[in-house]
Formats: sequence, C-alpha cells, structure tokens
Amino acid sequence: MKLAVVGGGSTYTPELIDGFARLRDTLPIEELVLVDPAADRLELVGGLARRIFAKQGHPGVIRTTSDVDAGVADADAVLLQLRVGGQAARNQDETWPLECGCVGQETTGAGGLAKALRTVPVVLDIAERVRRANPNAWIIDFTNPVGIVTRALLQAGHKAVGLCNVAIGFQRKFAKLLDVTPSQVHLDHVGLNHLTWELGVRLGGPDGENVLPRLLAEHGDAVAEDLHMPREIVDRLGVVPSYYLRYYYQHDAVVRELRTKPSRAAQVAEMERELLTMYGDPALDEKPALLAKRGGAFYSEAAVDLAASLLGGGGSPYQVVNTYNNGTLPFLPDDAVIEVQAAVDGKGARPLPVAPLNPLYAGLIANVTAYEDLALEAALRGGRDRVFKALLAHPLVGQYEYAEQLTDQLIAHNREHLAWA
Repeated sequence: MKLAVVGGGSTYTPELIDGFARLRDTLPIEELVLVDPAADRLELVGGLARRIFAKQGHPGVIRTTSDVDAGVADADAVLLQLRVGGQAARNQDETWPLECGCVGQETTGAGGLAKALRTVPVVLDIAERVRRANPNAWIIDFTNPVGIVTRALLQAGHKAVGLCNVAIGFQRKFAKLLDVTPSQVHLDHVGLNHLTWELGVRLGGPDGENVLPRLLAEHGDAVAEDLHMPREIVDRLGVVPSYYLRYYYQHDAVVRELRTKPSRAAQVAEMERELLTMYGDPALDEKPALLAKRGGAFYSEAAVDLAASLLGGGGSPYQVVNTYNNGTLPFLPDDAVIEVQAAVDGKGARPLPVAPLNPLYAGLIANVTAYEDLALEAALRGGRDRVFKALLAHPLVGQYEYAEQLTDQLIAHNREHLAWA
C-alpha cells in the first residue's frame, strides 16, 4: 500500500507519522511519500519521520519529493494538508477582519473565505494530477476550510472524503470523563465542518444508551472549560457545541478578546520555529511534547481509521466525516457537504440517518450552507461581486457596509494568490 501526503513538510506531519507507526496493523503502509515545495522543511520533517518509523519498527519506506506528480504516482490514497500562503497568510486572515469589528479566524467568517479562495484552485489542480496518476485513488482532505474544499473536490468528480479532528477529540475527551474506551463512544455529531453539535453521546454504537445528560450533569464544568464557553451556554442548549460555535454565540466578546493578544498564527509560527529546530536533531526519534500545542490532536488516529476503511482494511465501521448530504438533512440540497457520522468502506462514506433537527441548529446550518455555496462560486470563478455576496451572506458579517470593506481588504491582502485579481 502506498500513501502520499501533500503538505508533508508541515510541522503537523510527525503526529501523522506517529499514528502510522503505532497503528500499522490497521493500515499496513509499504511506501509513504511526503510531498512539499518547501525543500528545507521537507528534509527536516522527512528525517524525523524515518527515525520515528525506525524506532517503532515500522518496515515501510518513507520518501520525500517536491514533485506532486511523482509523489502521487501509484498512490492508493492521497492526504491533503496544505496551507496556501503559510502562516503569514493565516496571520492576515486573523487580523484584518478585526478592523471592521468582525471575528478574525482562518476557517470561518471573512478570514475563512480568504483561505477558501486561496486554497480551492490549488487543491483542484492537485486532485487532477492525482486522477491522471491513479483514477482509483482516494483523496482525504484535511485542508481547511474542509467543508468547502471537500465540496469542490466532489463536484469535480473526485473520490474524496473530508476529515476534521473535532469529533475524534470529543470522543477521546468524553471517553476519559466517562471512564470508558474511545471505541465505546458513538457521537450524534451533526452539522457542517466547524459548525457542529454533539446531540447525543451513546455507549456501544448508534443505538446505544445516550449518556449526554449524565455527562453534562457530572462533568459540565470540564466540558465548558474545554470549549472556552460559560457553562450556562452548554446547560441551556443541553448539547455540546464545537469550540467554533463560540464565534457565533459570543461574537463580540471574542472580537474584544482577539484584539488584546497576538494572533494564533503568530503563536503557531513561533512554535513551528522551535519544532523545526527540534526536528533537525538527529537524536530525536519521537514526536516532541510541544507538538501537542500545535493543534491537530488525534488527527493521526482519525486519518488512519478513515484510510483503512476506504482501502478495505480494518477501520471503524462508523466515522465522522465530511461528505455529500444526499437527503440526510432534508432542508439542505443533496450536494451540500455535511459533517456527520457515516458508514465508511471501500465504496465511500454514507451518512447515517439523523433525527429532525431543532430550528436553533437547522437555521444556522442552512445559513452557513448558503454562504458556502457563494464562497465556492467565488473560489471557482473569482470576481469582486462574488466575494462581496459571500461575505454579505455570512452570519458573522452580514452587513452591507462591513461586506464592502472586507471585500476590499480580502482582495488587497490576497492579490498574489488570486489569479483573477
């Protein structure tokens, strides 16, 4: 089995490598290719990756290349984890929206739209190269904004599934609080990427006992603290919103908070400098503790599980993924991309049935889906007016004056990445 990781020079990658090494019985990789245009980073990350495999006795071969076509040739699956523009572009996404009093964040709001516009054309180009090299290869997208990127891939006819680590993070945390194994925890996870709620926490599978009320009663403080939200919000909802819902439920408070501290991109950039220095140490043969602060917790386990199921191996029968709606949420079009529990195997991902949603959740999902329609149109066809309409539709912007200002700011800060600009 051959896997390729596009964006393999990311400081995330040792987390992925560690999972591949530990879970090699689930996903028996014979060849792993790390693909990245940044040759200096790729050399450091590749060296550590080989040492991790060697220490854990993994027999697979790890290669590195800056040539996408060579890297994806004959791959059974290709993982996408790229960041167009790097942390510098992310820093812009997180700062200029604040000038208009809007949240600055790299996956939602105006910053998220900027990232989508930079990313979608690049991902589609890579996907076409994968299709030419091996039309049967699966594409697993971890590149944000995952929902929009996955929809672009699916609409272009690619064999693609989107992946996020939010759900597996909740699964692991809830399992610890309930003192059970993670495999016993099944989430009623519903929504769009970075716009989800845990409506139930079931033990044993989709039909198991819902222990969410007990979880919140006994561990509500811990859950709320992890979300960076007041417990009152969680108690009144009676469900667990993702961390990203704080940008909607506490928008103005978050804007005030973001204005008083360095951007997350600035913090991550400093971590990356430290991590790359560590990766260059020939004595280092395991992922360093600092990597846990970088983000992407449990990404490797989720990626291994999904790849194993898609490639006919021993992955879990049910996984939270991003895929076509196909009637699962009846108030959305079939070709909307949703993030829910799905049955996953070699044929792809098929969402499990979802009970009718409370309008409190369905309304926001429908609103953001409409924004994602417009965002994808802007990413594929370009043009100031399309950018403006996407921003005007986003619930974190929504005002004419703000949308006008943010459109000009977005184009000015991203001109080098937008062919039409």
